[in-house]
Amino acid sequence: MKTLADLLAEGVAGRRVLVRADLNVPLDGSKITDDGRVRASLPTLTKLTEAGARVVVVAHLGRPKGSPDPTFSLAPVAARLGELLGSEVALASDLTGESAKSTVDGLADGRVALLENVRFDARETSKDEAERGALADELAALVGPDGAYVSDGFGVVHRKQASVYDVAKRLPHYAGGLVLAEVEVLRKLTTDTERPYVVVLGGAKVSDKLGVIANLLTKVDRLLIGGGMAYTFLKAQGHEVGKSLLQEDQLDQVRGFLDEADKRGVELVLPVDVLTTTEFAADAEIEIVGTDAIPAERQGLDIGPKSRELFAAKLADARTVFWNGPMGVFEFEAFSGGTRAVAEALVKSDAFSVVGGGDSAAAVRQLGLPEDGFSHISTGGGASLEYLEGKDLPGVSVLED
Repeated sequence: MKTLADLLAEGVAGRRVLVRADLNVPLDGSKITDDGRVRASLPTLTKLTEAGARVVVVAHLGRPKGSPDPTFSLAPVAARLGELLGSEVALASDLTGESAKSTVDGLADGRVALLENVRFDARETSKDEAERGALADELAALVGPDGAYVSDGFGVVHRKQASVYDVAKRLPHYAGGLVLAEVEVLRKLTTDTERPYVVVLGGAKVSDKLGVIANLLTKVDRLLIGGGMAYTFLKAQGHEVGKSLLQEDQLDQVRGFLDEADKRGVELVLPVDVLTTTEFAADAEIEIVGTDAIPAERQGLDIGPKSRELFAAKLADARTVFWNGPMGVFEFEAFSGGTRAVAEALVKSDAFSVVGGGDSAAAVRQLGLPEDGFSHISTGGGASLEYLEGKDLPGVSVLED
């Protein structure tokens, strides 16, 4: 696999370099609420601009329906990226049309342009290889015969999409620093892992993590389950969960996980108490109850104080930890304590600790915890999970030639 260092050694001054970045940041209107992914893109972009490349960035934001939608414009991202780079980032108003062509043609050495949201074009995510290929051809044409492609959007490498996979087949391709760092960390979680190896999983749905749970049960020493998905596990154990989030159709699967953990000697740890309410609201009245006594009219929105102590204790002797998914509705201050407790336990730990992207990474920043308190904060939750599930990552495998 050729890397950014190889490209820089070949020389990029005056050359156009297409960079697939992951700039899919959360927005409140037009305001970026967490710029972590923008900041994560800076090292690769800075190295290219300092070497005199004309950098053309392609990225997506949100889930538009394959056509332009001003709600998902990358304009706020272009502004923030320009602030962080210290020079204006030109935003093309389209992806491969006249605006893109004129914007790229106008790039000076060492400057950056951003193409409008790649998912405004339905071909980006098409299942039809020819459709994706046509878009990839247009993207490759923007940087010309002397161009190059750098894959630096780890959050999308698990997708076989035009700007991630197909364009790499049409241009000299290189792995960016972010992709290399992420893959190195994930390999450390799957080979020669220092033990005890503890995984903490949260978030809303068990169904989102079926494959990774099945695979991790063959690798970990201890599995801690929190968040909304914990209630399906509790129900599978025979507990009533009231109006808490429950996936009835996953109960048999979860019972199988419980049996498999027992058979393999994996310690599967569930909450022992939860914060319950009668309504989903930031200011809802709270009652702490044991997980064996959740009232029929109440729902759990966070793990309780005894569970926080339990989870922290189960992390204390860990040598390797992977954490993906919040322990509760951390966006509400009243229900952020469980997620904070897990994060703080990892900050105090001497373990090699990896925060698996997505809501977990956002929670770390929202809660004001030091990012350097963790060994690694991933930019790609879905990609991290699929790697740990043992799946091929198309956007990585296409670079390996």
